[in-house]
Amino acid sequence: MRRHGTSRTTLTWTALAAAAALTLSACGGGGTEEPQGPEGSTAVPRVQLPKLPGEKLEVAAVWTGPEQENFTKVLKEFEKRTGASVTFVPAQDPIVTFLGAKIAGGAPPDVALLPQVGALKAAVENKWAQPLGPEAAAQLDANYSNGWRTLGAVGGTQYGVYYKAANKSLIWYNAKAFEAAGVKPPKTWKELITAADTLSASGTPAVSVAGADGWTLTDWFENIYLSQAGPEKYDQLAKHQIKWTDDSVKQALTTLGELFGRKDFLAGGPSGALSTEFPKSVTQTFTGGDRPAAAMVFEGDFVAVNIAQTEAKVGEDALVFPFPMVGEKAPVVSGGDVAVALKPSKGAQALLTFLASPDAAEIHARQGGFVSPNKAVDPGAYPNAIQRDIAKALIAAGDDFRFDMSDQAPAAFGGTPGAGEWKALQDFLANPADVAGTQAKLEADAAKAYGN
Repeated sequence: MRRHGTSRTTLTWTALAAAAALTLSACGGGGTEEPQGPEGSTAVPRVQLPKLPGEKLEVAAVWTGPEQENFTKVLKEFEKRTGASVTFVPAQDPIVTFLGAKIAGGAPPDVALLPQVGALKAAVENKWAQPLGPEAAAQLDANYSNGWRTLGAVGGTQYGVYYKAANKSLIWYNAKAFEAAGVKPPKTWKELITAADTLSASGTPAVSVAGADGWTLTDWFENIYLSQAGPEKYDQLAKHQIKWTDDSVKQALTTLGELFGRKDFLAGGPSGALSTEFPKSVTQTFTGGDRPAAAMVFEGDFVAVNIAQTEAKVGEDALVFPFPMVGEKAPVVSGGDVAVALKPSKGAQALLTFLASPDAAEIHARQGGFVSPNKAVDPGAYPNAIQRDIAKALIAAGDDFRFDMSDQAPAAFGGTPGAGEWKALQDFLANPADVAGTQAKLEADAAKAYGN
């Protein structure tokens, strides 16, 4: 999983700030409050799928490692129910470029999961995407709020199913490292910097930053910007209605520089952060006992997938707190992956129907590190109290939400490795003192990508 526009797109501050509070209250409990179901299918299927013996499908997504493995369990259940054969195709960023090459070569996947609003719009504009069929649309209508359905539509036509969602305003921490330093979860940015200073002085760098993956840096910026500048400015910047040279951007970068500018705060210093990819940023935070590479790592609920690759237990060794308030309210930024058919085949529509059902989502939910916007999913399918509460609050948010800012942008600016916002913020991580230069680069790249 990675990052993920209009006023419909960052989950409501009120509802998802409640999610953060629920998450915090669940931190110390650990374990499972409700019995888990079987790892595979539900006892009685709630969605009927056609028989597709001999049909072969390809599904593309940017997921790798455990995320890919967990999704493969969902695809295997689809194979079992339909008789079709499904192959997972690991996609590369930017996914629009990857799909364009596949389509130009005459070999598009049947279904793609797109991690960006801009990617869905591009797929429709390029005439790659197929409208949702009646069976998939019926599942969508039954199981999703209007806001999530609208997000998967372009020009009034329904194309996508938001299969996976994320709360991207969480900071996960090593309980032993916090205890050893005598630090408690901070509620404000000022308290976070103070905690980081105490942690680093205790011998454990405060934060593990996945600087090799530019999307994580956009999430850092967006959380600070949303809390500090407010939702109206956030929406304007997301649409490039205000420039990246705006004073509000200067303030947010200056604030972020308070953390990035302290070499002793970062695991491996700036150079170490720039060479750290997201999975490692998590695992190195939860290995090494009470002397891990860092005490905290920032990212969404999907961090749990990578924690599962260590011996740490979510709710015991690995705890979580909401992204601290920078302004008047704590930020909550959301993302998601939308499934879209790229071939007009019966199999592609059947898979979208399955992905829009609670049957598919519950299989994935049991693996951990996954949250579904499907309101028919049984909360008991989530493996621990932390993820269960995040999921419940996501559903309670209803229709009023916004998405990750960079995912609303054209892919050339907000979703391309080594370019645009990703590259500018990596350069900023290397030199946090250059706020003005970072702003100028961001604005130049944004103006080119947005065409204004």
